[in-house]
Amino acid sequence: MKWVYAIGFKGDRFLMVYNLKRGGWEMPGGKVEEGEDPKDASVREFREEAGVLFLPVGCMEYEGGLVFAGEVINDNGSGEMQWQLFKELPRGLAFPAVEYEAQLRWARDVLSGRRSEPRIGPSRRPTPKSRIK
Repeated sequence: MKWVYAIGFKGDRFLMVYNLKRGGWEMPGGKVEEGEDPKDASVREFREEAGVLFLPVGCMEYEGGLVFAGEVINDNGSGEMQWQLFKELPRGLAFPAVEYEAQLRWARDVLSGRRSEPRIGPSRRPTPKSRIK
C-alpha cells in the first residue's frame, strides 16, 4: 500500500485535520514508509497530524490505499495540523464531499458493530468459500 488514511471517532463525532497546503479539512493520513505495516502507519499519521492516539478497528481498500476506521483514544493532543471533531462533514473540505461520504458510512458501521470484518474495495466482496476450489 502506498498510502493510508484514518477515520477516528470519539462517540458520534469524527476527527478531521485542517491541511493548510490543500486549504481544507481532511482525514489524517499519508504515505506508508518502507517496511512499515499499514495499520501502524495509520496510527503514526494520526499522531503526527493531530497529536491524538488512534486505535484502528477496521480496514478497507480504497483506490490504491487503505482506509482505517477506529476510535480516538484521547482528544487533548496537538500535532502538525489544527484538528476538530465533527458530527457532519464541514464546509471547506480539501477534497469533494463524495470522497468522504461512503467511507464515513462504512466507518460508522464498523464501529457500531454492523460490519466487523475488513472490507475489500468499495463494492467488491470476497469470493464465497463454496466457490473456492
